Amino acid sequence: MSDNESKESPSIVIANPWERLRAFTDARIGLGRAGISLPTHQLLAFQLAHAQAQDAVHCPLECDALADELTTALNLSQAPIHVHSHAVDRAMYLQRPDYGRRLNDASRAKLQQCAESGQRFDLAVVIVDGLSALAVQQNSAPFLTALYRAFEHDQREWQLAPLTIVEQGRVAIGDEVGALLNADAVLVMIGERPGLSSPDSLGLYMTWAPEVGLKDDRRNCISNVRPAGLKPEEGARRLLLLLTEARQRKLSGVQLKDRSEDNVLEGASGGSTQNFLVAD
Repeated sequence: MSDNESKESPSIVIANPWERLRAFTDARIGLGRAGISLPTHQLLAFQLAHAQAQDAVHCPLECDALADELTTALNLSQAPIHVHSHAVDRAMYLQRPDYGRRLNDASRAKLQQCAESGQRFDLAVVIVDGLSALAVQQNSAPFLTALYRAFEHDQREWQLAPLTIVEQGRVAIGDEVGALLNADAVLVMIGERPGLSSPDSLGLYMTWAPEVGLKDDRRNCISNVRPAGLKPEEGARRLLLLLTEARQRKLSGVQLKDRSEDNVLEGASGGSTQNFLVAD
């Protein structure tokens, strides 16, 4: 064997100098190239992520299993109420977003029956499959466990409406549920649209004084609750701050600014005790 033959052949994959940054992000950067194309292993990884995102959209929510898990994890005295939107199946849900924003007649009657006592609640929690049942199935119990624990340690008392699980729903359906259950505020926990690196992202939408027909400017959103994103405990902390301020100011949405991520609390140098959730 000649000296030239004994030498290792150079790699046909040309490395990208940005590749080292991938240690800090799930974004597809610094992938390298083979000729004018992606390296084979990067192409396969992309195809896998795309398939996982599609699965997240089309896989159904296992409502009975989720209800059992939540009943046990939260020690509920009443099992979650199972309701359905006007969208009868996934195809209709994807083709008619408006159908996912309203309850069907049977579900509306069920919630009206639950609210016959006329009792008012501080908060109605509504779990909705959305565009990723996977996110709801995996993250609902951990997040609600953290949230209920936060409620228990809060100095204010929180009266919670019966937990509700909605199939084939979108964010706005929570407004109808909250209004039917006589709740001052509603929290919608929904599977967010899957990304190629996050098919399991849970979104939180809080609205004060829910009613049918509200626009998005009336809601506050906390997104990307999942093991590789925002931890359940941190999501619960931020939500409790929003809920506390919403109850005090009787509003939500664009008028209620979430500044819980600011590095420096407003007024720290001036001695102010103003809450860092402000609405100017």
